[in-house]
Amino acid sequence: MSRCHNLARFQKKVLATVVLGSMIASTNLIAQNLEELKHVAISDIDDNAKLVQEMVDSVFSFAEPGFQEFETSRYITDILAENGFTIEMGAAGIPTAWTATWGDSGPKIGLGSDIDALLGLSQKPGFATIEPLIPGAPGHGEGHNSGMPAIVAAALAVKGIMEAHDIEGQLMIWPGVAEELLATKAFFVRDGMFDDVDANIFTHVSRDLSTSWGPSGGNGMVSVEYTFHGKTAHGAGSPWSGRSALDAVEIMNYAWNMRREHLPLTQRSHYIISNGGGQPNIVPGEASVWYYFRDTTFEGVRNLFDIGNTISEAAAQATETTVERRILGYAAPQHANKPMAEAAYENFKMVGLPEWTEDDKAFAQAVKRENTVSFVSYVDPEEEEDLLVTELSPLSTPETRGPSMGGGSDDIGDIMWNVPTITIRYPSNVPNTIGHHVTAAMAMATPIAHKGAVNGAKAVALTVLDLLMDPDLLNEARDYFENVQLQGQNYEPVIGPDDQPAIHLNKEIMDQMRPLMREYYYDPEQYDSYLEQLGIDYPPQS
Repeated sequence: MSRCHNLARFQKKVLATVVLGSMIASTNLIAQNLEELKHVAISDIDDNAKLVQEMVDSVFSFAEPGFQEFETSRYITDILAENGFTIEMGAAGIPTAWTATWGDSGPKIGLGSDIDALLGLSQKPGFATIEPLIPGAPGHGEGHNSGMPAIVAAALAVKGIMEAHDIEGQLMIWPGVAEELLATKAFFVRDGMFDDVDANIFTHVSRDLSTSWGPSGGNGMVSVEYTFHGKTAHGAGSPWSGRSALDAVEIMNYAWNMRREHLPLTQRSHYIISNGGGQPNIVPGEASVWYYFRDTTFEGVRNLFDIGNTISEAAAQATETTVERRILGYAAPQHANKPMAEAAYENFKMVGLPEWTEDDKAFAQAVKRENTVSFVSYVDPEEEEDLLVTELSPLSTPETRGPSMGGGSDDIGDIMWNVPTITIRYPSNVPNTIGHHVTAAMAMATPIAHKGAVNGAKAVALTVLDLLMDPDLLNEARDYFENVQLQGQNYEPVIGPDDQPAIHLNKEIMDQMRPLMREYYYDPEQYDSYLEQLGIDYPPQS
């Protein structure tokens, strides 16, 4: 019996060794194949660099602000449809929102980037001085014309590899509509766009190729408009008969500004009077003020929202008016996925950074020299050090970032709290220019933007291949999402089931500007680049 028992144990041990060896061999084979396919993806994206350039330049020329991205969406979805993607328009009831899907089984990977421009930031590309293309028109002062070209190029490369090698999986491309209003992604989530998505990669223009994990330094935010209703009267003949809605707006703003001193240092809040009445001799019967309330936590955002609501009601009582509010947008605080970020960073090492030419460096220097006061930090305009980044930054972690004191917002946070997500930032702009300023648009249809978008496309494609082919990465990403990120904090949006996207925003200005802007749309069939179409030298001549 003892000899039989020992023989059985020996046979089990041999079998276990064989199985383990087979698993190791299989894992090594997958790793080897994955490495080879990543090189294929990089090569395919390089071969498609002309499409990236055409997309970057075209979307720059459309320059459509939030909820008005009709030309941009038509252009991008036409390219995706021509390449086999199924298009569904009108996502979450938003006319310019859509999804483009390919594949019918296996892990579903979301790929997204913002597409909207900013009001009043029209700028001729390749000019190092402020030169509006159309005075008063929108422009890409945050570089949102470059992200979707990177996503599309990455998706086409991955799709080709999946078809050639029978790799199971699904791709879903989606646009960040009206990101500058922080007005859509919470509605995408609420209406189920990401219910069956396994992982999501988002891109954003930056100074370098980078990513991060954990809570970011950005703030969550709620966008809300307060509208007061009073009673009109003659401003001179019988003002005592009126009840001024504008008085209520002014009282609310004054009270909020007094309250600022007693708010946390992490908060940011700002407002505009969106309706101040008609003319001075009519007591305003209606007036509105539009607020952004920001903080680093769900609780902080909710607290600011509650304080704003209380102050608005007090202002209405003080002026014998009434008040109603409408939520125009929401952004959750961001929290990026650790395993996905670490995988992406390894791919950055493989991709590297763009090779900047002397012309690229000269243009970056010209932007700095002509716009010193428009940089985030002081720069010496006479210094000739290279501005364009040539070395990778370290992976950004909670430890390397330190505590957040608040800042801007991005509604990618809403998606991050519903599916494992990271943001891949790519180097398509001159470093340290101020966001939401025309200097940030100067490079966005130049070779700097084109090369940066190609660079970002490679990083995205390689990370998608990891998610599709690495048997452990998706599980690790889901484990971090469920057992780290969601421990002690769930998704708590301010928008409710009855809130609707504010699709009316920016319509009036685009009705005025679009006919003027059409004359400047990029024609890639006639011109090699948008700079060529506009007759602009690159770099600018002294």
